Amino acid sequence: MLLIGENLNIMSKTLGPALKERKGQPIQEMAKSEVQAGIDYIDVNIGPARKDGPDLLGWAVKTVQEAVTLPLSLDTTNMDAMEAGLAAHRGKPIINSVSLQPGRAERLLPLAKKYGAYVIALLWGAEGMPRDENERAVLAVDFLQKAAEFGIPNEDILIDPIISPVSVEINQVKSCLTFQSLLTDIAPGCGSTCGLSNISNGAPGELRHWLDKTYFIMLRRYGLSSAIVNSFDQELIEIARGKKPEIEKLIHHLMDGESVDRNLLSETELKYYKSARVLLGHTVYSHLWLEA
Repeated sequence: MLLIGENLNIMSKTLGPALKERKGQPIQEMAKSEVQAGIDYIDVNIGPARKDGPDLLGWAVKTVQEAVTLPLSLDTTNMDAMEAGLAAHRGKPIINSVSLQPGRAERLLPLAKKYGAYVIALLWGAEGMPRDENERAVLAVDFLQKAAEFGIPNEDILIDPIISPVSVEINQVKSCLTFQSLLTDIAPGCGSTCGLSNISNGAPGELRHWLDKTYFIMLRRYGLSSAIVNSFDQELIEIARGKKPEIEKLIHHLMDGESVDRNLLSETELKYYKSARVLLGHTVYSHLWLEA
């Protein structure tokens, strides 16, 4: 399981100004903290960076890699900035991400080939976000065909089905699970990933990690091979490293429709139980789901 740390982000109240002002120390301290937490890749997200994107991402890549040896996931919608970041990177980077929106794949896939990068295939097409697992499957096949035209092997592609918040649309939550269960047949040789914290957008901040961890277990059961995660959710990292088998077993029982006596569960297990029922659509989401 490949874990990509999401915390080095220009939207951060502290790191955003540091990036814009080219102050390396806070950037390097965050990178070192992510390494210590057990992350495999560091996502460097500079957003659109319309003003000075190429200089910014090139500087950020060099600054981070002066402090740590981990490879990076480069995250920007500015395609010129992406190329500058790839050129500055040491090792095998990840392009986060490439969609099938007009012009984006045609620009970024040649860069992936040139710099030997992994590609996150964001399943967003010309008509927007897919509505169900069938549309996700069509977009995945279309992406693989496009990638093959530029010489990108399936093994260098991580497919992202686009996770939606459970507080907004339960059918999308279930669709992503179904799609993940079919992905091996749809896209042989490909990996998979997701922006995990999207599942809990809109939930109370102090409770979001319960939804994140529970959905992570569900997706992982169906072969999820990587995820973009909060680097400092230590229990999530322990789950990814196989250190919470009893929690995984509980979630799997619920996914299989087996009965579980909640009276026998520990306080922690009960929180996972309640979160799983919400994510499976057995309980309607509310901000008080853990109190029900």
